[in-house]
Amino acid sequence: MITLAEFFQLNREIIFFVYGLVFFILGFAIILQTRQSSQLDLARNLRWLAAFGIAHGFYEWGDLFIPIQGEYLSEETMRVLYFIHKILLAVSFACLFEFGIAILPSSRRVRGFHPLSLLVFTAWILIAFIIFPGNPNDIEWRRISNAFARYLIGFPGGILAAYGLRVHTFQRIKPLNVPQIVRMFQIAGISLGIYAVVGGLVVPPINFFPGNIVNTETFTEFLGIPPLVLRSLVGMIIAFTVIRALEVFSLETDRRIEQLEQQQIVNAEQERLARNLHDGAIQKVYTAGLLVESATRLAEPQSELDQRLKRAIAALSDSILDLRRNLSELHAHTQLADESLPELLQKIAQNPNYNTMVNIAVKLDIPESRSISGRRAAHVFAIINEALANTVRHARAGNVHIHAGGDHEHLRITIRDDGMGMSSDAKNGYGLRNMRDRARLLNGKIEFENNKGLTVNLEIPWEE
Repeated sequence: MITLAEFFQLNREIIFFVYGLVFFILGFAIILQTRQSSQLDLARNLRWLAAFGIAHGFYEWGDLFIPIQGEYLSEETMRVLYFIHKILLAVSFACLFEFGIAILPSSRRVRGFHPLSLLVFTAWILIAFIIFPGNPNDIEWRRISNAFARYLIGFPGGILAAYGLRVHTFQRIKPLNVPQIVRMFQIAGISLGIYAVVGGLVVPPINFFPGNIVNTETFTEFLGIPPLVLRSLVGMIIAFTVIRALEVFSLETDRRIEQLEQQQIVNAEQERLARNLHDGAIQKVYTAGLLVESATRLAEPQSELDQRLKRAIAALSDSILDLRRNLSELHAHTQLADESLPELLQKIAQNPNYNTMVNIAVKLDIPESRSISGRRAAHVFAIINEALANTVRHARAGNVHIHAGGDHEHLRITIRDDGMGMSSDAKNGYGLRNMRDRARLLNGKIEFENNKGLTVNLEIPWEE
């Protein structure tokens, strides 16, 4: 009966393959699930953890496949492969180090590697190629360069990543009130700390301290299992917990869409109330004022009745002013600065509520001699906003094209997406009714077409 150590030795190649696969999957999953549209700092910083996973996975596969090539390749080619192999190890750890620095809330954002990451990587280069120069085909040089990569970059990088992820989780993720995701990030942080120890301090056997005491051979003798197995298990936990925790980006998107829907509902209700005030209450009060004013002509000048009627007219005038003030407040969300139509369309395309979730392209073919008033531009602005909000909420589109053009009589705006199109239930929705109402107020027309996505065609006259 074989011992546990013998079992692992016999299956060494499989362990190497699984170990590399775990980290490769970690990196690849982060790349697939990380949202560029996210406003969380985590989304920008996870790219370093993804780079670590992919680079480290390739490094571990190198341990498996490079020795096999020794029977077929020249000594010079093998030297190059081993050189690239060690560089890949240091680069992977440098990415982990960078992730630890970048995820700290107090860290200043920089492009590329942080100076501290470059410093430790440069220190490893000096030690591996200048202080301890050697032939990459020499196993002793490979062990020394491996050990210093783990001591200088791997161990501090793992500790930084574990600490940074823990701090980031409590400061940035916990306030989102998602306990399951917080728990996953906590487990991932603890696992990164364990990996920092078993991956950064347990090195190949070397002839100086501490590698001559704590190394892969003494570790295997003490526990009965090689460190590669423990690293693989820790890597699986890191991959599983990080992938589960990436659900935070879907949650963030859902909440942003929900906020957008709520804002659209509020805006639509304000618009309805404003129309009711303008077309109902204000007109009725104004009519009452005219009736009272006509009654003053029938009263004796300076009589008690005349005085009361004049006070009634003043009260009605004040009421109209109050109603108009309320009307302005209800219209506040649609008040626009003195901007041209092309500027408004560009503003819509640059709205982070939209352009972080879909790609928006704007094409303008508007005659230079044509423009519309600010009041009418507000309605056009609201129609396009409603169309984009519907696209973000329901269409699952990736791209939106907005084209504004027309002739000397009409302005035509087309909003086309590449999403799922419009369902039959949506045709009677409040948002679409609001768009149709605004188009009628502009004395125009609006049409919706399902054709490989949804196309909204708005046509209005240039003139009032």
